[in-house]
Amino acid sequence: PDWRALREGLSLLHDVPAQSILCGCGSMELIACIARVFADEENAVLAPAHAYPFFRTAALLARARFDTAREDDNQVSITSLLAEVRPGTRIVFVANPGNPTGSRIANSELRRLREDLSDNVLLVIDEAYGEFSDHLDTPLFDLVDRGDTVILRSFSKAYGLAGMRVGWGVFPPVVAVEMRKVMNPNNVTVASQAAALAALTDQQFMRDTCKITAEMRHRFSKRLLEAGFDVPESHTNFVLLRLRDADQARRADEVLRREGVFLRPQGGVGLAHCLRATMGPADSMDIAARLLEDWREEEKE
Repeated sequence: PDWRALREGLSLLHDVPAQSILCGCGSMELIACIARVFADEENAVLAPAHAYPFFRTAALLARARFDTAREDDNQVSITSLLAEVRPGTRIVFVANPGNPTGSRIANSELRRLREDLSDNVLLVIDEAYGEFSDHLDTPLFDLVDRGDTVILRSFSKAYGLAGMRVGWGVFPPVVAVEMRKVMNPNNVTVASQAAALAALTDQQFMRDTCKITAEMRHRFSKRLLEAGFDVPESHTNFVLLRLRDADQARRADEVLRREGVFLRPQGGVGLAHCLRATMGPADSMDIAARLLEDWREEEKE
C-alpha cells in the first residue's frame, strides 16, 4: 500500500524525495482525490477552456464550481488563466502538454502562473504526456518545494502501461497528508507496481518509443497538411485535426468509422469541429491518412 519500491525507483530517476511521491490507480484517481480534498460547493476549480475533460468531472464530483479561461488558438494563455481567478478559486488545473490540443506551455510561463497565483490556490500540473517533451526544457518538480504545487505523471502514455493503471505525482508534505486520508489504501496492484518499476529500468526503450512516436506523428501530420488539413503542432502521441465546423468533422468521422478507423471526436471539450488521432501501427496510420485524403477530395467536388 505504500508503493515502496516504485517510489524509490521514481525518486532515484527524477531526483525527488520518495516520501513526496503518491501513486494512484492512474493519474485520474489522484486528480479526483485532489478535488475531493481541496474543493467543495463553496469554492471553485479553474482550468483552460479546452483542458483534459476529467478536470471538470473531478470538480463537479466535489460539487465545486468549474470555471474556464479562454485559450489562444488552442494554446493555454497564462494571462487569461490569471484573469479568471476569483476569491473562491482553490485549485488551478493545467495539463502540459495538453490533451486534446497537444500544445505545450513554456516552463517560464508556468513559473509565472505559480508566482502570480495566491499561496492559497493549489496549482496542479498534469504531465501525463511529459516524457514526450522532457527534452525541450528542464523539469518543474522544484515547484513542489513551495508547498502549493503538485506535479502529476503517468505510466499510461510513453511507457505504454495504460491497462495497468499507474499514475504518480510529487506532492508537498502537507498536501500528501490530506490526500492519504481519502485515497484507497490498496489502490495500485502489486502486478502493476512491478510492471511500472520494470519499465523505469529501461529508460532507453522509453526514449526510443517517444522518438519513434514523434517521427510517426510528424509523417502523419505532414501528409495531412499537404492534403490541406489544419493540423496544429503536437507534443504528445496524438494530433488534433481541425475541420471547418462540427458538421464537417462529423462527416469525416462517419467516413472513417465505416472503414473501421476510429478517431476521437472532441465535442466534449468545446472543440466539436475537431478529431483527435492517436498514433498507432504505421499501416493503420497510412489507412487513416488515405481515407482522409480521399474524403477531402470528395468534399471539394
